[in-house]
Amino acid sequence: MNSKLFKWGQTGCAVLGMVMLMNGTVQAQDDALLNQARNVAGAVPPKLLEMLNTQIAKDGPASAVAVCNEKAPQMAKAASEKTGWAIRRVSLKNRNPKAVPDAWELSALQDFDQRAAAGEKPATLEKFGVVEANGVKEYRYMKALPVQQVCTACHGVTEKISPEVAQQLHTLYPADKATGYTVGQIRGAITIRKAL
Repeated sequence: MNSKLFKWGQTGCAVLGMVMLMNGTVQAQDDALLNQARNVAGAVPPKLLEMLNTQIAKDGPASAVAVCNEKAPQMAKAASEKTGWAIRRVSLKNRNPKAVPDAWELSALQDFDQRAAAGEKPATLEKFGVVEANGVKEYRYMKALPVQQVCTACHGVTEKISPEVAQQLHTLYPADKATGYTVGQIRGAITIRKAL
């Protein structure tokens, strides 16, 4: 056997083994980031929903508008500080002027709408991956937020929103675009990111 060929074979196998090991390591890191992102993104919406239900039961739907206006950003900020992930909500029809999606988020929201129209369940829709912009790499994750029954009091068909809620919305969000939804439609998404 040719010794040069044997050495090349050994080297080639070693390089291939290193590439496979590196790919496995990268895949394990990606899987860990995805699991972490899913946990972080899944923690905030149920807490907000619970807070909204409590507030509505206590003081009616108009009082829930203030919860979304004040408490939701506070909850996102606290969760961001605790987890190290930047957390916010975005929508194609935003209520909060800060909830306008960037290009990546816009693409994801449009994809969510197309997939939902094709029959996928909105609650299962997500997008994730490493995104590089301006030399900075981030792991990004988005999960669709479908409209729940409780959401329709403030986000439902305009004609069915009570005058008290409409007035509160107009006061807090004069440029509101976030009405006309029915249960199950995609209201927007929770979006999170972490620098790598």
